[in-house]
Amino acid sequence: MDAAFETMLYDGMAAEKARKGPPEGFPRLPLIPAARYTDPAFLALEQKYLWQNVWLYALHADELPNAGDYRLWDRTGSPIVIVRGKDGEIRAFYNSCSHRGAPLVEKAEGATQGFFCRYHGWTYDLAGNLNAVREMRDFPGFDKACHGLKQVRCEAWGNWIFVNENPDAEPLSDFLGGIVDDWANLDVENLCHIQSDSFVIDCQVKVLIDAFLETYHLKSIHPNTVDRFLDSRSSFMNLWTNGHSMMTTAHRDPDWRDPGARGMPEVEGAEDIFEQNPSYNIYPNLVTPPATTGMPFLMFWPRDDRSMVVDVHWFAPNGSQGHEMWPTRISNLVRILEEDTQFAPSIQKSVEAKGFEGLTLSYQERRIYAWHMELDRLMGDAVPPELRLPRVLDPYIERH
Repeated sequence: MDAAFETMLYDGMAAEKARKGPPEGFPRLPLIPAARYTDPAFLALEQKYLWQNVWLYALHADELPNAGDYRLWDRTGSPIVIVRGKDGEIRAFYNSCSHRGAPLVEKAEGATQGFFCRYHGWTYDLAGNLNAVREMRDFPGFDKACHGLKQVRCEAWGNWIFVNENPDAEPLSDFLGGIVDDWANLDVENLCHIQSDSFVIDCQVKVLIDAFLETYHLKSIHPNTVDRFLDSRSSFMNLWTNGHSMMTTAHRDPDWRDPGARGMPEVEGAEDIFEQNPSYNIYPNLVTPPATTGMPFLMFWPRDDRSMVVDVHWFAPNGSQGHEMWPTRISNLVRILEEDTQFAPSIQKSVEAKGFEGLTLSYQERRIYAWHMELDRLMGDAVPPELRLPRVLDPYIERH
């Protein structure tokens, strides 16, 4: 992380704690219409222009250790097979035979020498090439080289594998921008996968994403956990292009260290700011507080219009596997997550009420508005005029 940027974060937290109101000239944020959370037509547009159009974290390379290991990944409505090839490369393909679309794998994970369509017997190698077609004589002029599996964009940041269904998307490194440099001293190339869990929550996915973009709720929802050690009034926020953002919140005690990570291996040489709970949102749905002892990736996925899935993936420095503090550390986060999700189903019902017009946001909740502005940018002219948001935060969004 650039030293000047780290200093700016510390100065920013101090300024936030001391301020008496929003900065001079900061605009009043327009209402975010409730229909952006409830209207089926809008959510269908969101599926097309957001979830099937951006870089999304899928898995860690540790989860595919050997050639032929695969995962069936289905978080965007498109079943995708992610597999490690014989050359060691990890690739992604739609789980659809090029003949008539039958699935090639049905188990959530496994190991294979290649892909075999049980419907009509077409076979493919691990690189997606079509190897054999049953009754080839009945396909005149057929070129197997033109009928391999449909590949999905798949790129890595360290050992983190991201996919993108948009074949024309910018490279992952360009999409992530300065975040890669911020984490340069966290040794991300050597972080290992510890554990993953999933939870189904009965609310539209943005209802819960919103909660992780602000600290306004800490005193109400986390009085005996997070609010005990984080000073929500110090939360300093950065808004960046591509929808990414960051929130850095000071500890009430400058010497506080996470007791749940006591004695765990640490990354040496990482900046001190990673002890101050910096929380990144890698747009749209990856929220993480990176730390020298590792980090969770909290992933928020739409399940349908009224329910969602939260995936929690843990990563840590090599040597952390099997450490005695993991049960405590994981259970601490699950407790906080339970606090964040306890009202989600009732919030969903309230958002759907006829009397609720939309979200009224404060200065401290501006990351939510910026998140929606990026969604509008991705949707372009497809956004219904009555649901489009004025771009009042454009002057506050920086290239990072």
